[in-house]
Amino acid sequence: MFRAAGDAVGHHGGIRFTTYMLPANGGEIAWTGSVFVQLDEHGRILRDHQFGDPPPAGVVTGNAPGTRAVVREYLRRCAQGDPERIAEMYAAKVDWRVSWPVERHPHVPWIRPRSTRADVADHHRTFNEHCPPDEARVSIDHMTVDGTDAVLIGTSSQAVKATGRRFAMTFALRLTVEDGLITRHHMYEDSLAVVEAFHRS
Repeated sequence: MFRAAGDAVGHHGGIRFTTYMLPANGGEIAWTGSVFVQLDEHGRILRDHQFGDPPPAGVVTGNAPGTRAVVREYLRRCAQGDPERIAEMYAAKVDWRVSWPVERHPHVPWIRPRSTRADVADHHRTFNEHCPPDEARVSIDHMTVDGTDAVLIGTSSQAVKATGRRFAMTFALRLTVEDGLITRHHMYEDSLAVVEAFHRS
């Protein structure tokens, strides 16, 4: 069977994506490839070019998608912004930390202890309530995958609805993936920049 990597991009009638071929009864991937297709004006395939590649590290472990594939899907769902769909990527119990030296932040409503999939959904709902998703600017500049762990380095600029002020920062996010689900979420960010945006000038 084939499994998409969730990295499809399109431009001027061309689509590029990665696909994995897996044994029907489970096991390691048998083939992975980069696929490029060109469509006509009716959306039908004119050309189909497939390039086989060695399986990337961390793509699959047994029957479950591996670290890199899970993280890519996680990022795709974050871009879509549905809290429930994002939370589905997490295990029932999560080792969660958002950078702040105490358990709760007195001014930033989403910084508080979390430990369950339901908590993850609540985190994203709370964040969206205070920082409108359509005003967000987030980019991932670098991703490193080592076994079950992934570290993402990126930048984020958000607007705080209550004050109209923005905060911008560089962040590091450590995710751990086990059996196809995220079990650890540690975010290291500029908490001071967030706090200042919550205060009216």
